Amino acid sequence: MSLVLILLKNIVYVALSAVQFAMLARAILSWFPDIGGKLVDVLYAITEPFIYPIRRLFERMGWFQGLPIDISFSVTFLLITIVMFILP
Repeated sequence: MSLVLILLKNIVYVALSAVQFAMLARAILSWFPDIGGKLVDVLYAITEPFIYPIRRLFERMGWFQGLPIDISFSVTFLLITIVMFILP
């Protein structure tokens, strides 16, 4: 395999790991509404571009409407995990 492809694969893997870490931090900080500020804004800026398309798809299809939890967050995390599993 070409060195460029290996490097690209590793960069994508690290980037997706960072997004997953940011998603976990965002989920944990959501339990404490008084904590956050700029950190929460940064976490939302990092994670929302990944979560929003799934959330929008669910809204258009009418799935999971009225649930007290955000299913799109969990589905996005699962999809990122699957992509990371397939990469190596």
